[in-house]
Amino acid sequence: MSLSSARSFLSEACYGEQELDANSALMELDKGLRSGKLGEQCEAVVLFPKLFQKYPFPILINSAFLKLADIFRLGNNFLRLCVLKVTQQSEKHLEKILNVDEFVKRVFSVIHSNDPVARAITLRMLGSLASIIPERKNAHHSIRQSLDSHDNVEVEAAIFAAASFSAQSKDFAAGICNKVSEMIQGLDTPVDLKLKLIPMLQHMHHDANLASSSRELLQHLVSSYPSTPMVIVSLHTFTQLAASSLIDIPKQLQLLLQYLRDDPRKAVKMLTINDLKLLAKKAPHLWIRENTQTLCECALAIPYNSLKLGMLAVLSTLSGTIAIKQYFSNPAGDNSTVSPQLTDLVKLAQECCYHSNLAVAAQGVVVLSNIVISCPEKDIIQLEQETVLGVESLLMLCSQDSSPGSQATLKTGLTSLVKLLKGRPHLSQAAVDFLLGQLHLSCDSSRILICHALAAIATHLPVLGDGMLGDLVDLYRVVSHSSTGEQQELLVSLATVIFVASQSSLSAEVKTVIKQQLESIANGWTVYRIARQASRMGCHEFSSELYQCLRTRVASEHFYFWLNSLKDFSQAEQCLTHVEDGDYSGAMSAIAEALRSYQKGIASLTAASTPLSPLTFQCEFIKLRIDTLQTLSQLICTCNSLKTSPPPAIATTIALSSGNELQRCGRISLQMKVCMEEFRSLAARYSDLHQSSFDADYATLRNVELQQQSCLLVSHVIEALIIDPQVASFQEYGTLGCVQTESEYERRMIAVFNRVLEEAEGLTKKHPPVSHLHTSCLCDTVIALLKVPLSFQRYFFQKLQSTSIKLALSPSPRTPSEPIPVQSSQQLTLKVEGVVQHGSTPGLFRKIQSVCLNVTSVLQSKTGPDYKIALDAKTNEIEQRVEPHNDYFSTQFLLNFSILGTHSVTVEASVVDESGIQWKTGPKTTVSVKSLEDPYSQQLRHQLQQGGAQPAAQRSAYIRF
Repeated sequence: MSLSSARSFLSEACYGEQELDANSALMELDKGLRSGKLGEQCEAVVLFPKLFQKYPFPILINSAFLKLADIFRLGNNFLRLCVLKVTQQSEKHLEKILNVDEFVKRVFSVIHSNDPVARAITLRMLGSLASIIPERKNAHHSIRQSLDSHDNVEVEAAIFAAASFSAQSKDFAAGICNKVSEMIQGLDTPVDLKLKLIPMLQHMHHDANLASSSRELLQHLVSSYPSTPMVIVSLHTFTQLAASSLIDIPKQLQLLLQYLRDDPRKAVKMLTINDLKLLAKKAPHLWIRENTQTLCECALAIPYNSLKLGMLAVLSTLSGTIAIKQYFSNPAGDNSTVSPQLTDLVKLAQECCYHSNLAVAAQGVVVLSNIVISCPEKDIIQLEQETVLGVESLLMLCSQDSSPGSQATLKTGLTSLVKLLKGRPHLSQAAVDFLLGQLHLSCDSSRILICHALAAIATHLPVLGDGMLGDLVDLYRVVSHSSTGEQQELLVSLATVIFVASQSSLSAEVKTVIKQQLESIANGWTVYRIARQASRMGCHEFSSELYQCLRTRVASEHFYFWLNSLKDFSQAEQCLTHVEDGDYSGAMSAIAEALRSYQKGIASLTAASTPLSPLTFQCEFIKLRIDTLQTLSQLICTCNSLKTSPPPAIATTIALSSGNELQRCGRISLQMKVCMEEFRSLAARYSDLHQSSFDADYATLRNVELQQQSCLLVSHVIEALIIDPQVASFQEYGTLGCVQTESEYERRMIAVFNRVLEEAEGLTKKHPPVSHLHTSCLCDTVIALLKVPLSFQRYFFQKLQSTSIKLALSPSPRTPSEPIPVQSSQQLTLKVEGVVQHGSTPGLFRKIQSVCLNVTSVLQSKTGPDYKIALDAKTNEIEQRVEPHNDYFSTQFLLNFSILGTHSVTVEASVVDESGIQWKTGPKTTVSVKSLEDPYSQQLRHQLQQGGAQPAAQRSAYIRF
């Protein structure tokens, strides 16, 4: 394999390749490093980051960095620069270097070169390695020496290294602080060098004395050197130091506001605004009323739009935090609040809402809406109307301009409006009417954003949906007949709002209008996106028609089977929408028809899966849906058995004689008990699916939770009505009416839950089990659940976050089928290393805080004598939690295999997120361990066997002694 093949291997292959392949690539890169041509050497060096990304385990990374260190030691400056860039790109892998001493030794040898450029590259290399060698005294000494160099390149490199080591090492920071202070205050130090030295002081926060001395120096610099560059660098370093040390933030706020108010230079004002925004995000609770008031006064007095915009950005950040409540609190100290109308903040926001600069107006709207949301409703009735008028005027100006700036402003205004309407629902009707009017007058890009806002409002307030529908359908009819990207996006956005507004019941007219537009100008991807939205909103009849027409328009059989399965699933759910209340036989027929479609769909879904896209969540979710429908059908059959097989006349006597009250109900009680257990089993499986879906969005997880709760609800109702009415209680369920719902599907499901619980509780109090009233209640529960159209949420179609864990065990067998040998008298040290692998958007929904590793071993076959063995001697079970650092973790387990034979060792990983919730993400790795008899025990056993065969000879031998 040549260097070019190694390059193709690293660029095309994915995670999960065998170690042999990675080693082969490393060998080819090593050949490139040892090549006599400089170009091939450089090409080999720059390919190393891809190798680290592909195989991020210490054994390979250690070897690779040692080879790079050799190139750094022996190569020219250009090669050294390439190695430096590779090291900086691979910063997260540095801690995996096992031979740190040897690696640093090879790199550090260049520091004694006579070439100042080589020394400068070495200093930057040491600075890049500061995270793994923070306390290396020889590196500290070299950096201090190089700060006194007469070569500017070397001094700049020393400054970079000193800043890196100061951030990592308390001792180095304390030792270098005086040196840096002398250089900054020294008259012989050039100004441009001072500007590079000052930012190093931001790392002097390791203890209070060091931070205090650094603040005094910065205070002296700010007052002694009034030039613009010096003030800007000093103030920013001041802010960074205060943000790290925390205790000095109030003083820093006063200093920044003083410069903002008194310094006439625009550059200094802009710097102070940026630093104030940083502190507003970092510690809004430390902003007292006087700080916010000073900022408002400066914003009211400033004539420049750019500065006013910056100050409003700071205020908009503060207005969404607790700082806004501190601002409106009464300075007299009592519990009363200041009237919002009388404050400078409200005055400023009202002025800016109608500013000629749209960006300033947008920030004013954000501030005003945050004030309205955070203040008591009785104090701001007039302010509410002013805020709505300000938002509407801003939207009217922006919606007809398709420039990027206007679109960003429009998005900000719409976001504030949606947030305002969630907090003040009584303002929604007028706002929706205004948005619908703007839809006809706006440009296409603005219409897309307005549709998103309308969908959010209709989801939160479904009562407004009917009023939207007519205008939306009229607009869909007259939408432009072009196939541009904006037009395609507009078709999807409008269709989504229509689906939300119609609440999963599309009329024939609406379907016809949408189909006509899709047939004329929509491409296949647009049709698929609309069908996907229809499936999410429960419009299954319409989505099945769209999937049907899309099946033959794809170029892959996997895509064909995927669309075919979606069509079958939509048809299955469509069968359930025709169920009528009280029609129990019709419900069973509908379930049977739905199950037929689901079985065809699951076969197509299995055919659509590939090794790179196994569709695990989708298959498990559909299997659970199939099993749920089968169990619901079985429950209706069981309820009907009360008519076909009622309790015998002697049922009461049998119950009294056996002491089992369930016998009083006859055969149906045992069948109901089986149904109850099946529903609980389904709930447990839904819980397992929920725990394994770490990358799912919140709506998908909530959907799975609702399915689980519906199974638990039915099992509880069975227990309360028939199995054990005395013990079952409805108190723990309470009422779910106050729960904040996020979707129409959730709203309907919770309404069903509440109604079923009320009916079951009333029936339990009035009638003893079991009668036709009880079975009718159960059948009505089944029908009520079936009538809520199932929502296929985003994770079923699209994976926005991707997280996986790759494990490596050592010792590892030479071949997968060969067991690891270990002597029974010794313990096996099992080292588990792992790498967390992310997709393009890591941590979008949740982040990994720690990884939980569970190691279990089970005795598979025993080779020793056959005698009874205690259970704890046969198995090992150990659990550890480790926190990944730079997506890498490592830990060790000590396992005991005292029983001779073959043991199966399983290592299973699960993750714990920032909320402390454990997710069963996997993977699960299994290795075989063969416990062998140690030589001493083997020799002793042989002696005992020989002694058993010749007992007399042994006795005579011992008699001599």
